[in-house]
Amino acid sequence: MEQGRQAAPTVRPDDPRYAVLTSGVNQRWRAAPDRIRLPRTTAETVAAVQDAVDADARLSVRSGGHCFEDFVFHPGVEALLDMSAMNAVVYDEEHRAFSVGPGARLLDVYEALFLGWGVTVPGGVCATVGAGGHVAGGGYGLLSRSLGLVVDHLYGVEVVVVDAAGRARAVVATREDTGALGDLWWAHTGGGGGSLGIVTRYLFRSRTARGPAPADALPEPPAEVLVSAVALPWDQLTPKGFAGLLGAYGAWHEEHAAPGSPESALGSLLMLNHRAGGTVGMLTQVDATVPGAEKLLDGYLDRIADSAGVRPQPVHHPVGEFGPMPELVRPKRLPWLTAARYIGTNTPVLNDPTLRGKHKSAYARTALTEEQLHTVHTHLTRVSPGESPNPQLMLVAMSYGGEIAATAPGSTAVAQRDSAYKLLYQAFWTDPEDDAANVARVRELYRGVYADTGGVPVPGPRSDGAYINYPDADLSDPGHNASGVPWTTLYFKDNYPRLQAAKAQWDPGDRFRHAQSIGLPS
Repeated sequence: MEQGRQAAPTVRPDDPRYAVLTSGVNQRWRAAPDRIRLPRTTAETVAAVQDAVDADARLSVRSGGHCFEDFVFHPGVEALLDMSAMNAVVYDEEHRAFSVGPGARLLDVYEALFLGWGVTVPGGVCATVGAGGHVAGGGYGLLSRSLGLVVDHLYGVEVVVVDAAGRARAVVATREDTGALGDLWWAHTGGGGGSLGIVTRYLFRSRTARGPAPADALPEPPAEVLVSAVALPWDQLTPKGFAGLLGAYGAWHEEHAAPGSPESALGSLLMLNHRAGGTVGMLTQVDATVPGAEKLLDGYLDRIADSAGVRPQPVHHPVGEFGPMPELVRPKRLPWLTAARYIGTNTPVLNDPTLRGKHKSAYARTALTEEQLHTVHTHLTRVSPGESPNPQLMLVAMSYGGEIAATAPGSTAVAQRDSAYKLLYQAFWTDPEDDAANVARVRELYRGVYADTGGVPVPGPRSDGAYINYPDADLSDPGHNASGVPWTTLYFKDNYPRLQAAKAQWDPGDRFRHAQSIGLPS
């Protein structure tokens, strides 16, 4: 390191912290870098990147450690930057925007913004996900049907980049910029992390900011929300009832996917574990301040339950990614932040650092077809001879649409704007010896649902590709993606060429790369 540079704390292989810092939440992936840097400032980040470039060391960056694939932790990593110390949430007077560090965890962001200024961003439910990757990939949650995506409120980004001469520097790009800077901001509104540089700050101010004061810069969350959690026992679900359950969920969201409707106040997760788990479940939140909130929630719950033909019961056992929630069998009115804390800290599967996982995703424009519903049921009830089925093989359906659809596909890098809901196919387990069997189960389920389009959710009338924040390396493999549609189109659709242009402008040496990073133009 050159004299005068600010040095970030460094962890090497003989340090007791090394083992914790070289793997994330998904224990399938581990790196063995020569050194790990933990920068506390932008200047320390610039210096750490410059040192890696000078040593021609392969770079990788971690914020919250929740990446599903090996984008952060892989055998090629030589220099790892852990951004967890850069977790401040403050108001930036110069930009009239809230500055959020990449290491800030989502619940900490919500608490800081709401307790300090009474505002929020519509991010995800898992408390410990880091802002760094969540924002760059688009970011959404239970408030997104009413407030849009996280990136719909992103005003600017501070990024450490490396130019063609190998010089690291920090630049700030905002949505008011044009040209190369405008492209840099835009690429961070859904292009995914780890492709152009290292984010050191996100700046949040809504396009519809109500005034110049900090409390006017971002939307207010609901003062109160109604929260419901119900379980439906597998032993009462017939094949017809299961199809009715998932079909009704999809149909409701398809009917209410447009922006501006009263139903945008509702967000819901339908969690369909393998039959071995005993139950499936549904978690629903409604803005309690809108007129008719109770009627909206009751009508939604009745429609889903009636279609399943099963009487809802308390959630006494873990379901999907959540722990027990028996007290929510009758909808409970809670302050919004209380609900965010309750939901965000009740995700044991997402926060268990001993688990391994495989994940695949899809954007859905319509309810699944009868054949697709049958396929899902077959795989979630299948037990092969001599097999102990994994109760944590699951399909999770998540609300989308509403105000998300109010933004044009090219206004941000998130091209999927008119989908009704998302689907997450996944499994969790602990023993490395079970890797092959569990990965195979998820692959078979996914391939079966999208058999008509080459085993993947090709953009079209029913599906609209996959979500970059639920990455799936299989999409790059013709053995698993037989559609002829490249992974870049599945994630980014028509937005990929502009992402490549940003890559060429800001990372011409391809210093920041992983298995599905944005590629340089050919």
